[in-house]
Amino acid sequence: MTPALAAGGLASGLLAGLLSGVFGIGGGIVLVPLLALLLGVEQHRAQGVTLAVLLLPVGLPAVLAYRRLFPIRWRLVGGLVAGFLPGVASGSLAANHIPGRPLQLLFSLLLLATALRTWRGAEPRPGPAPARQAAGPWTGLWIGAVGGALAGLLGIGGGLAMVPLLVEAAGLSQHEAQGASLATMLPPVGLPGVLVYSREQGGLPWDLMAAVAAGFMAGALAGARVAGRVRPAGLSRAFAVLLACVGAVMAWRSLSG
Repeated sequence: MTPALAAGGLASGLLAGLLSGVFGIGGGIVLVPLLALLLGVEQHRAQGVTLAVLLLPVGLPAVLAYRRLFPIRWRLVGGLVAGFLPGVASGSLAANHIPGRPLQLLFSLLLLATALRTWRGAEPRPGPAPARQAAGPWTGLWIGAVGGALAGLLGIGGGLAMVPLLVEAAGLSQHEAQGASLATMLPPVGLPGVLVYSREQGGLPWDLMAAVAAGFMAGALAGARVAGRVRPAGLSRAFAVLLACVGAVMAWRSLSG
């Protein structure tokens, strides 16, 4: 690996980790296009590299920072992990059989719809806040399965799907949902997907993954500290803007490619 590629991998990991800590996402939604567009890594290989990087506990600094400020519902996290494993395996297998452009367009529409709902959910509601009920035992399972399937299909961490679902379906606050999403990625839940991508791509560049992982850990810690100082409504709106921007870029690429 050349010094320029190593520096690019480190910088890409740093930026992806920063956004991961701030918004509670896996970071792959930023890391995949950075690797593919800026470093010239082939798209499928970039997705495999991203899933492999997220096998490491690169989000641990961010989870520890969240845990000091907001509760993490570990039983719910256990359900998320249990659902994520089969989801990422099925998503990775499907990624090798579904044409890329229709899949990108469908996912971009999902991101735009989620962005709109997240933005509306951040608006203050009149009257007292409704009482939230604890999520049922199966809630984490299906949310994790959805996040895992999208992670396998697109090489992302799954937080883009899990965070809004945890807020709306599981009744978590934005900060709690982001902490739970990051905690879900601490075990090597993406391993089934990595094995699929590695087999299809004839191996993965482990030296590049090491540079990306080092940058990701530093960025995730910084991002989690920033998130703790942001009001939940502002954080939700910023998250909605991120979703909308990513969705618009993906839609443009799928229609113009």
